[in-house]
Amino acid sequence: MVETEVKFTAKDFKSDQEVRWCPGCGDHAILNSVQRAMAELGYKHENIAVISGIGCSSRFPYYMNTYGFHGIHGRAAAIASGTKVANPKLSVWQITGDGDGLAIGGNHFIHLVRRNIDINVLLFNNEIYGLTKGQYSPTSQKGAVTKTSPYGTVEPPFHPGELVIGAQGKFFARTLDGNIKLTTQILIEAAKHQGTSVVEILQNCVIYNDRVHAAITEREFKDDRQIVLEHNKPMIFGKNRDKGLILEGMKLKIVKIGENGITEKDILIHKANENNPGIHQMLVNMRYPDYPVALGVIRSIHAPTYEVSVEAQIDKVQKETNIKNMDDLLRSGNTWEIE
Repeated sequence: MVETEVKFTAKDFKSDQEVRWCPGCGDHAILNSVQRAMAELGYKHENIAVISGIGCSSRFPYYMNTYGFHGIHGRAAAIASGTKVANPKLSVWQITGDGDGLAIGGNHFIHLVRRNIDINVLLFNNEIYGLTKGQYSPTSQKGAVTKTSPYGTVEPPFHPGELVIGAQGKFFARTLDGNIKLTTQILIEAAKHQGTSVVEILQNCVIYNDRVHAAITEREFKDDRQIVLEHNKPMIFGKNRDKGLILEGMKLKIVKIGENGITEKDILIHKANENNPGIHQMLVNMRYPDYPVALGVIRSIHAPTYEVSVEAQIDKVQKETNIKNMDDLLRSGNTWEIE
């Protein structure tokens, strides 16, 4: 996607539709971040397609001044895939939730990631079905009490990052709905990545799962319970920037800089472009209270994209085939003359 010389603002990507999300919903902040990112990317409106399935998050296309398509439940990945392959010049954004994307759309999700189609997937994760009034979702924590699990769900949840890496994903990032600056930066990096980029956005549903991420987002605790990873920089966190991660045996370990001879040089350096997913797998699976929750771009490696491979295959076949038109096709292979 080539940037234009025209300078856009976030307002240029706002549609004329009234935004109908609950007051206080995290989706408002995510919409703001997306519009800011698109303004900075400088892509023309007609070169962007926003595609969604069903759910609160899937109202997104109505609020964007771009091309858009509101699909059916769980099928946004299929529609987005076809859109990108049919027109590789488009910047395609798939908006989905933890229910839409990982339950009914789970099969489409993993194969989109596996194929590495150049689509930006924004996965809103509030660990609940919000639009359909509070059922537990594939990311709801075990024991979560909801409308469909009044005694607590007995199912272990999906971890989106682990799922992406298991499906051979090349780009995974995580952010928070309320951190507009970080989210905007991540979305810009996701858009520039060639291949499937999955951005998990920890989002708050004020009606059916309020404060679900509060343990890591509360102002007084967040610095000690979050770690924002940056490529080629040490994995340091904490209110006083005095905590870090090291590798001890086969596990990550939290250490304090200045204690037991630990210096900043001992802290692991984040390598988002490391092809081996081992450390990335550990980072996406870090959970509070044992570890800080990892935010930022966790994995970003280069690999051929599906649509480029398809175009190359078509070009090769067209150059090598003896069939140049429909008449050649009809007269190819075994033919018979009927008297």
